[in-house]
Amino acid sequence: MVISGWSELRANSLTMENFSSENINKFEDLIEEQEDLEDIGVDSTSTEDVESVDTVKKEEVSYRESELNSIQIYMNSIGKRPLLTALEEVDLAKRIIEGDAKAKDFLVTSNLRLVVSIAKRYCGLGLPLLDLIQEGNTGLIRAVEKYDYTKGYRFSTYSTWWIRQAITRAISDKARNIRLPVHANETIQKLKKIRRQMIAELGRYPTEQELAEASDLPVAKIRQLNKIIKNTISLESPIGGDDDRSLMDFIEDDTNKNPMKNTISKLLSEDVQGLLTNLSQREQYILNMRYGLSDNNPRSLAEIGQEMGITRERVRQLEAKALRKLKHQSTLKSLNDYLNDD
Repeated sequence: MVISGWSELRANSLTMENFSSENINKFEDLIEEQEDLEDIGVDSTSTEDVESVDTVKKEEVSYRESELNSIQIYMNSIGKRPLLTALEEVDLAKRIIEGDAKAKDFLVTSNLRLVVSIAKRYCGLGLPLLDLIQEGNTGLIRAVEKYDYTKGYRFSTYSTWWIRQAITRAISDKARNIRLPVHANETIQKLKKIRRQMIAELGRYPTEQELAEASDLPVAKIRQLNKIIKNTISLESPIGGDDDRSLMDFIEDDTNKNPMKNTISKLLSEDVQGLLTNLSQREQYILNMRYGLSDNNPRSLAEIGQEMGITRERVRQLEAKALRKLKHQSTLKSLNDYLNDD
């Protein structure tokens, strides 16, 4: 019976053609059914069974390694690991505290299927299943290192939190072009779940107000999250086909100045600053502030007066005096050339 069970597992192994959440569930169910048979007393390690296993292997179709996808190999591998009882977990935990590396490896490998069952719930959120499993495995290892058997709870209960944390952090860090904080990613997942439930109940997409009431979030927060949820596309994304160029090569940056205009603007600024050197430092400061010559941020007379500790009227007088001085400068006419440029 044991042999036929494992034979069925091999016959139903995952391939890229039949890979789906439904088939993963079916595969895991077969594993659990097989282990139930072993738990009730069927010795899968007996000499007779081992000889039968060898016979079954000889009868199976021999697959080349290149034809076996990584998911199938991984699922086949972890399916052979036995589930642990509570007493076995405690024994392994004690050995781990004593520094037994083999006990640590055994506790990890015996819970790899738990990682798969959790990871598959996060499919479709930006990372491939294998990446999710890998991230979940790091959380599992962390759980093994932190597990305290004296608390009285099962290892699977304790490790689930660490696995989920590792996966959600990976999704937050790696699944988007723009990284989101973990708490924001968790709120988004909660919002998506509520939206799916409401669509099923209402038969339509819920309004922002309905989502806000169902999630106990303000409408403004719902709008903000809806903007964040939208996927972004990298400018380095290839356009496809035989063309090796990316989107960056076709999208114009209309916020950047034309190189020629940028050069002219810089030369004008330098000439204006050179003209201002004929004024006192106080007058230079007022004109720079008044017209935003230094930072493109013009100030009012009142603002300048407040910064200088003088009245608004006094600032106006000093400004007029400085402009009169500039009007009689011989170099002022050279600035007329800039007025003719488009």
